Amino acid sequence: MPVPAGGDELIFSNDLTQPVGMLRLLITDTSDVPADQLFTDEQLSALLAMEGHVVKLAAASALEIISRSEVLISKKITTQDLSTDGPAVAAELRAQAKALREQAAKDRSDGGLDPTQALLPLYSFPAPVPWGDSYL
Repeated sequence: MPVPAGGDELIFSNDLTQPVGMLRLLITDTSDVPADQLFTDEQLSALLAMEGHVVKLAAASALEIISRSEVLISKKITTQDLSTDGPAVAAELRAQAKALREQAAKDRSDGGLDPTQALLPLYSFPAPVPWGDSYL
């Protein structure tokens, strides 16, 4: 959440050990200047809450929001030697959001473990030995 810094100024969190900071990193909203950031910490916290506090799902939602905004604002414009293609940018943002959703689903299906992570070996123990008269 933004933190008051003495006056009315708000400080935005880029702490990469916190979910909001991780979310900012995934959507490249990492400016230290609050006016240059796309989302407030409060907005990102709301996305995290809506997506069950799964950072990748919240990032996918944020990218989808940016995508919709890009389509509404930029459109496809060509003038003299300058052109912008808002729909193409929006399509790429949606593709990135889809990839994040797929990664999050994979993380859930494999228990969140990296497949290259070394696991402790599993040992099987021998069957119990019957303690009859033969051992006495």
